[in-house]
Amino acid sequence: MTRNIQQLFDLKGKTALVTGGSRGLGLQMAHALGEAGARVVISSRKATDLEEATAELQAAGIDARWIAADCSLDEDIRRLTSETLQRVGEVDILINNAGAAWGAPAEDHPLEAWDKVMNLNVRSYFLLSQLIAKASMIPRRTGSIINTASIAGLGGNPSGMKTIAYNTSKGAVINFTRALAAEWGEHGIRVNAICPGFFPSKMTQGTLKAMGEEKLASHAPLRRLGDDEDLKGLTVLYASDAGKHITGQWLAVDGGVSVITGG
Repeated sequence: MTRNIQQLFDLKGKTALVTGGSRGLGLQMAHALGEAGARVVISSRKATDLEEATAELQAAGIDARWIAADCSLDEDIRRLTSETLQRVGEVDILINNAGAAWGAPAEDHPLEAWDKVMNLNVRSYFLLSQLIAKASMIPRRTGSIINTASIAGLGGNPSGMKTIAYNTSKGAVINFTRALAAEWGEHGIRVNAICPGFFPSKMTQGTLKAMGEEKLASHAPLRRLGDDEDLKGLTVLYASDAGKHITGQWLAVDGGVSVITGG
């Protein structure tokens, strides 16, 4: 029997793990999943941030809990996986969102900063996906993995932005998404990416201040930056049965910036 649209988007009975979930885009995505009915586990490095974010989610009527972990550390990723499975059981939805950026001219970019960005933005996505899939998704032949990429992964930057490692890492996330989707489709696992444009957040506040929010917004066809709602729809589409025939895809949520040559 064909389900209606409300049933297709319904996430009741599902459990989601969101890294980098204590603020910004990760917290927005956690809200979206919880509002659609999912139980949510959020993770980031700082317990105080996680406590505040979990209280916010719970105040919105969401079944939420937290686990502190530094996704730049293999041992923390392994602990995050085991603690999540112990506390909530199977994981149906994984959002790889923890990330870092570093600004420096390419000719002077510190190698240790390059390694830091690539380790958190790419390596941790692979390891956590591998562990969650082996423990929970592959045995049940179901799961949705959502990777946070960026329009920075689609090309170069506007003049004044010098983030070579970040751009490279997000380009890698896009093809990681495609390759993993192709390989794990036989296990019933869907893998997709979201490519946000400029959203006000702790990570982007320096860039927004340096380049000007109004100037950056004026470059977008929609003449605006992202807000606290703009990732919600796509997140739930990817996570739910409404998107059950979508895998290996990326979609820019950027007000149209990426469709403009030189944008």
